[in-house]
Order: sequence, then C-alpha cells, then structure tokens
Amino acid sequence: MHSNPCSSVSIRGWETADCGRLFAFGSLPTCQRRAARVSNSAMKIAPHWLVLGTALLLSPALPSWAHSANEAAPRGDSGWKNRQELLNQRAADAGEKAQVVFIGDSITQGWEGDGKEVWARYYAHRNAVNLGIGGDRTQHVLWRLGNGNLEGLKPKAAVVMIGTNNSNGEDNTVEQIAEGVAAIVHKLRSALPDTKVVLVAIFPRSENPTPQRGKILMVNQVIRRLADDRDVFWIDLGHLFVDDEGSIPRDLMPDFLHLTAKGYAIWAEAIEDRLSSILGDTKVQPASPTEAANDNLGK
Repeated sequence: MHSNPCSSVSIRGWETADCGRLFAFGSLPTCQRRAARVSNSAMKIAPHWLVLGTALLLSPALPSWAHSANEAAPRGDSGWKNRQELLNQRAADAGEKAQVVFIGDSITQGWEGDGKEVWARYYAHRNAVNLGIGGDRTQHVLWRLGNGNLEGLKPKAAVVMIGTNNSNGEDNTVEQIAEGVAAIVHKLRSALPDTKVVLVAIFPRSENPTPQRGKILMVNQVIRRLADDRDVFWIDLGHLFVDDEGSIPRDLMPDFLHLTAKGYAIWAEAIEDRLSSILGDTKVQPASPTEAANDNLGK
C-alpha cells in the first residue's frame, strides 16, 4: 500500500496535459485545505503524483489561487509593447526552423548584448530565438506566451529562466513565484507538447548573501520539482556565479544581477550537455582562451 504523498508534501499546483503529473507547491500543511476545494471523489492519489482533473475542468482559465505572479498580464509601457511586437515577428520569421527558444527577462534579453558572441557560437546555427524582455515577471511572460511569442514555433527545446523580478521586496511570496514559474511551464507543455523544457534555476543576485538571495534559493528548491527528466529538465548553475566567500564577482555580474560575456559563457557551457542531447546535434565546445581573447578585442 502506497503512502499518501500529501502527508509530507505541500499541495498547490498544475497538472500536465500528457501524464497527469501534478506540479505541487505551496505552504499548505496537509491536504485538508485542498480537499476543501475539491471533493474527495475527484482526488486519486498515486505514488508520485496527484490527479485533480475535476478541479482543473471547473476552472480551465485560471486556478482558484490566482494572484499577480500566475495571472497573465501585459505591461503598459511603450518600450515593452514594441519589444513584444518584435518578438512576435521574430517568432513568425523563425517558424519551424527554430530549434531552441530562450524565455525570460533582461538576463535573457542580454544574450543580444554582452552575450552576443557566446550566442553566435552556441545558438546561431541552431536558429535560436531570444524571447527575453527586460523587467518582465512571470505574469508578463505568461501573457506573452499566449499572445504571439510562440506563434508558428515548434522548437525541440525551450530554455526558461524567470522570476528574479518577482522577488523584489514583498511583491510576491516564495509560493507565488513558484506558482508563476509552474504556470509558464504548464503553458509551454500545453502549447508545445513536443518541446522539451530546460528549466534553469533563478540566478543569485546581490553582491553578498541577502534575504532576497535567500528567497530566490527557496523558490529554486520548489520549482526544481517541476522536472520529470523526460519533458522538463532542471539545471541549477547558481553556485557557478558565487565565490568561496559567498560573493558574486563583478567580472561575472558587474551590477550583481546582469551577466558579462564571461557569465553568459558559464550559462551556455552549463546547459550544453542537456541541450545537445535534446537537439540531437553535436555538442558545442567552449571557446579556447585565444578565441575568447579575440572576441573581447572585437567588442
């Protein structure tokens, strides 16, 4: 007889469309609060997942625990709108040629800046599409994915790193940020069922350990459970951005948030094994010291 996973696991989450796996999050101490929303007859407990089909059918558009981090919303500024239109056009132009897409905020958008040489080495030949917008939070990404950013795309892989902007102050709790990330993964799996999701842990920020950095670590502890090593893969490279004293070096993050070219090289190298395996192509080798130096001279 299998033990009840709810006895030790907090429950709140999303069910995937393909296998009924529940992505479970939250701070609920037992299953009792969830049971208040869903009748016992709708709950079937399996060894490693919980099927809540009835609950999802009753609220297909938004979960009953909707909040700012998981309720899709656009931003109103003109710069964001222009970037959104650009990304829609970028997706349309790439179409089915795109093998991989990168989804996120300014750190992802930065592949077009300090990360451009690394991008050219690792992703140009894969017709990769950058779907990053500076300042975005989970709710903005969620809106974009339903409003043109995925139109015409059928990539083999989607690299997702999002959530740092939700961690500011008291804007969102750990639970809410995790649910926002889960909503994005659920959206990708529903819209692009043949696409593998490479979920990257939210990068550390701030020069030295702070409550915000700790908050991000707690989010990562939760969202790593989204990975099933079949359709969703987890990669945590945060430790590569922190030195032995727990500080973030300026040569990786000059403002202790955004990456330098060296930082982007660390990101690319850390996910390359998994990405090349998904894409079924030849693994890209890191640039030699001479090549790296030449790239820096060309800036």
